[in-house]
Amino acid sequence: MSTQTIPAPATSAAAPRPRKKKSSPRSQTARTVRFVLLVLFLLMVLLPAYVLFVTSFKPSAETSADRAWLLPQNWTTEGWKTAWDSLSPSLWRTFQLAIPAALISSAIGSINGFVLSRWRFPGADVLFTLFLFGMFIPYQAVVIPLRQLTVWIGLPNGIPTLIFVHIIYGIPICTLIFRNYYASVPHELVEAAQVDGAGMFRTYASIILPLSGPGFVVTIIWQFTSAWNDYLFAIFLSNTRNGPITIALNALAGGQLTNYSASMAGAMIASIPTLIVYIVLGRYFVGGLMAGSVKS
Repeated sequence: MSTQTIPAPATSAAAPRPRKKKSSPRSQTARTVRFVLLVLFLLMVLLPAYVLFVTSFKPSAETSADRAWLLPQNWTTEGWKTAWDSLSPSLWRTFQLAIPAALISSAIGSINGFVLSRWRFPGADVLFTLFLFGMFIPYQAVVIPLRQLTVWIGLPNGIPTLIFVHIIYGIPICTLIFRNYYASVPHELVEAAQVDGAGMFRTYASIILPLSGPGFVVTIIWQFTSAWNDYLFAIFLSNTRNGPITIALNALAGGQLTNYSASMAGAMIASIPTLIVYIVLGRYFVGGLMAGSVKS
């Protein structure tokens, strides 16, 4: 008996593509409003930078308030030369201040954060609360006691004293950032190291420290910017001969006959290092800041 095959039903050659939904006029209006607001905010941010830039290349005769928004008729770099001659010694001193302050306070905060997040001991919560309390003490409330303390310790006036102050003042915020970050590290990694016989410091060096890159990016950017832009501690604990660039910039812009082109050029010179730090590390900043926000 022969069998008869039943042909399969024919299928369509190609399934119809789903049509794209047309955006409603209401959503288009919302996008337009958001775009206009973003442009306005961008202009608000860039206009001061524009005034700084164009004024820094103007001769003294063109630095009046009524010509602040106009391009210079005669471009000159005299303001930049004057600013560089005045600020270059303090610029190097500010690097000597900001780099050690950022690295040392970040390292101490990393160790503190690891201990407070992974090793429970009597009084740990009280100690962490005291660290947090140190974050909310305003600079104005401690400058005079700090000045008396540095004199009593015998720290020389200038950059060494400022490094010490920024390290101490930066430990609380660095500790908080690293404690939240290390709390998101899986417990299994630490437990596996303990099973293998690793102690606290071995666990930190072998397991935790290689994972700490995002946290260090956040704290280094934070501390570098704080030390670089500091003026209050600098004016109390240093002077124009041994202080950072903020003191020299104030001296450049002060006086009755202000050289506005040199002042604007000096402000741009003082802001370039922090701008470079944010350009190089800025894309990691938000990721590192959010890394410890969700616990694994």
